[in-house]
Amino acid sequence: MIVITNPSTIANEISVIDSLFGEGLSLLHIRKPDFSEVDMEKFIHQIKQEYREKLVLHNHHEIAANFGINRIHFSETQRKKNDIKVIENMILSTSTHSIEDFNALENIFEYSFLSPVFRSISKENYNPKTNLFEDIKQRKKLNTKMIALGGIHSGNIEETLRKGFDDVALLGTIWNSPDSIKNFKLCQKIVLSLSA
Repeated sequence: MIVITNPSTIANEISVIDSLFGEGLSLLHIRKPDFSEVDMEKFIHQIKQEYREKLVLHNHHEIAANFGINRIHFSETQRKKNDIKVIENMILSTSTHSIEDFNALENIFEYSFLSPVFRSISKENYNPKTNLFEDIKQRKKLNTKMIALGGIHSGNIEETLRKGFDDVALLGTIWNSPDSIKNFKLCQKIVLSLSA
């Protein structure tokens, strides 16, 4: 299971991040579009060193190696604008918003988000344009993991994984919750029960 940071700064954010990792979070995507390179460095410095290998940078990719981070993410816009090649010692991921774009991905990406699956919890008026559960029946690319994003919470994770997604990413259900850790543990329990 993946967690994506809230784009804006959240109260006690680093404390919550450390707790999430303490509970077994496998990957944290740092998506802070308004952060300067200095802001990003300050943010990463606050995260315990033992967790840095589980971080994924959405921007300021050039500083990843300085922190022992070997995962970088390309938004759909970045991917379409740049000719992305395999980057030495880096694991790459990206974002897609249709099964056609997912199927057309180059083989350099370990996984891709496909969104929105449900009505977004964190973005107002961000709803699915099509039924992705129907669309993913057209999946041709099997060597890139397909990660569900958008409106994912404890009440729909089981359906999402049973209908063909390889994993889920959480954003609003964590950061818009009065008890982020409780919500994470509930979601984690469901994912683990399905993979047992």
